[in-house]
Amino acid sequence: MADVFIVGIGIHPFGRTDRLSGLQQGAFAIREALKDAGLEWADMQFGFGGSDSSGNADTMINEMGLTGIPIINVRNGCATGGSSLIGAWQGIASGQFDLGVAFGFDKHPRGAFNAMPSEYSLPDWYGEAGMMVTTQFFAMKLQRYMAHHGISHETLGRVAQKAFDNGVHAPHAWRRSPVDLDTILNSQMISDPLTKYMFCSPAEGGVALILASAKKARELGRADIRIKAAVTRTRPPGSFEVFSPSLSIERGGAPTLLASAAAFEMAGIGPEDIDVAQLQDTESGAEIMHMAENGFCKDGEQEEWLAEGWSRIDGKLPINTDGGCLACGEPIGASGLRQVYENAVQLRGAGGGRQAPGTPRTAYTHVYGAPGISGVTILER
Repeated sequence: MADVFIVGIGIHPFGRTDRLSGLQQGAFAIREALKDAGLEWADMQFGFGGSDSSGNADTMINEMGLTGIPIINVRNGCATGGSSLIGAWQGIASGQFDLGVAFGFDKHPRGAFNAMPSEYSLPDWYGEAGMMVTTQFFAMKLQRYMAHHGISHETLGRVAQKAFDNGVHAPHAWRRSPVDLDTILNSQMISDPLTKYMFCSPAEGGVALILASAKKARELGRADIRIKAAVTRTRPPGSFEVFSPSLSIERGGAPTLLASAAAFEMAGIGPEDIDVAQLQDTESGAEIMHMAENGFCKDGEQEEWLAEGWSRIDGKLPINTDGGCLACGEPIGASGLRQVYENAVQLRGAGGGRQAPGTPRTAYTHVYGAPGISGVTILER
C-alpha cells in the first residue's frame, strides 16, 4: 500500500449550534479543511462521509457543489468517522486516487442515546429492562471492572477533571471551563458509579480531513503527517460489549484488543512508541478501561497513572489532549475524526495551551461504539 498523508484539517466546533443543521456543520468543516490544504472542492476526486442521525453524507454536494464526485455513505456507530477515514485512506493507498476527503457530522437531540433493540437483532425485553440506554450498560460494565482491578471512584473523577482542564485550551470543545474534583465526585449520580460530570453528552459538530498521495502531498508541501495504520475490528466470541444481551462464562477478547494489535502490527511499532493518544471516553470508565485494552498500561495500573498525572498534558503519555468526548461531546459521525484532527494538530505543534511537550512524532487514536466495534489509527510525522 502506498503512503497516504493528511494535508488538510477542518472542524466545526462541537456543542450546540441551533442555526445550522448537522450537514451544514459538516460542510463548514470541509471548507476549513480545503482552506487549510490550499485546495478547492473541485480538486476532490472522491469522498467518504458519515452521520448517524443527520442525513446521508452524499447530499453534501448540495452544500459544496455538483462536481460529479463519488461519495460513499458510511454508518458504523461511533466508529463512523474512523471508518470514513479508512475508506478514504484505502482509496489513495491503492493508487486509484490522489486526493480525497474523509468527513463526518451529526446533530443529536438532548438526552442519552437510546437505540431500538430491533436495530441490533435484540429482543424487546432488552430495551424494556433499560439496557438500550447506554449509560446503564457502561455503568454495569465499569462496576465489574472496578471490582476486579481495584479502580476507585476518585480515579474516575480524575479522568473527568483532566478532560475539562484540557478542554479549556481547545477552541472546538463544548465544555471549556475547569471543574474541580470535589464537584465532579459529588455531582448528581446518573448510573452508579458515574456522576453527571463523568459522562459525555450527545452533541453536534463536523470534521473533515483531506488525504493525499505522497506525490500530491509533496506538490502541496504537506508531506509531513503520514497515516501509518488505520483499522477497525468487531467483537470476538466471549466479549462483553454495548448491547450484549448476556455475559459469556468463557470470556474472550474485545474489539479494541484486536484493533489495537492490528494497528501496531501495521505501523511496525508498539505502545511504548506513542507520544500522544486520543482514547474513546464516552464516560470516565471507558478511558480507564481503554488505556489497558490499547496496551498503554496493565489492568489496575490506571490508579497510579491518574494519581501521578501521567496521562495529563505534561505526563509521560498525554491522553485526550482536547478534553475528549467528556469536554467536546459526541456527535457520532464526527467524533472519531475529531480525534484524528486533534492528533494532526499535535503533530504540527499547534496545540497552544494543550500542546504535548517536546516534539511528538507518533499519535494514536481509538474509538469504540455499539454493538462492539473499535477503530484505531496511528499517525507519524
